[in-house]
Amino acid sequence: FFEQVLKRDWTAMNIPRPRAEHKLPVVLSRAEVWRVLGEVRELRHRACLALIYTCGLRLGEGCRLEVGDIQRARGLIHIRAAKGNKDRYVPIPAETLDLLTECWKSHRNPTFLFPCVGRGGIHGTDADKPVPISTVQQAFRKAMKTAGVSKDAHVHTLRHSYATHLLEGNVNLRQIQDWLGHHSPKTTAVYTHLTAEGSAVSVAKLNGLMAKP
Repeated sequence: FFEQVLKRDWTAMNIPRPRAEHKLPVVLSRAEVWRVLGEVRELRHRACLALIYTCGLRLGEGCRLEVGDIQRARGLIHIRAAKGNKDRYVPIPAETLDLLTECWKSHRNPTFLFPCVGRGGIHGTDADKPVPISTVQQAFRKAMKTAGVSKDAHVHTLRHSYATHLLEGNVNLRQIQDWLGHHSPKTTAVYTHLTAEGSAVSVAKLNGLMAKP
């Protein structure tokens, strides 16, 4: 009140300010993740959610992914103009790549991996827009309910779960930071003294950890 309204310094008493509350993100176990994904009936939605989890993507990044962003020979996906308008490459597990291939063959859209279909009778091949974010969110919420998982989880929870599961598998934190596309190292600076693992070792762990249990 003194500082904001009266524009005066509050010097009479040195009262400590309460710290801002920082809640830890909700995380699903690997079994919970795959139980939920198993309840997603629409192939496009299931493939999109599996991609988001196994590659640690943001919801918008997953929905907008294009066919040309998949580098099959290198086992990578190219995330373009992500948060902060920066690109990054993320390894994609072999099982997820197979699922994306199956998904694409079901619609064969020349541009989008997850095309927006159904409106005005538009088929997947002819769609000129990616699947709406709200559609994938709705599919996830429905699958959570059907799977009987009561946690307060959202699609972004899959990204938190990805990072947590890789950490539990002893994948180097700095490597995870790169894959997530975090720009600020402040939250992970204390861990930079960890021995850096080779990318090949980290990718091998990724494939194992992201396989269905």
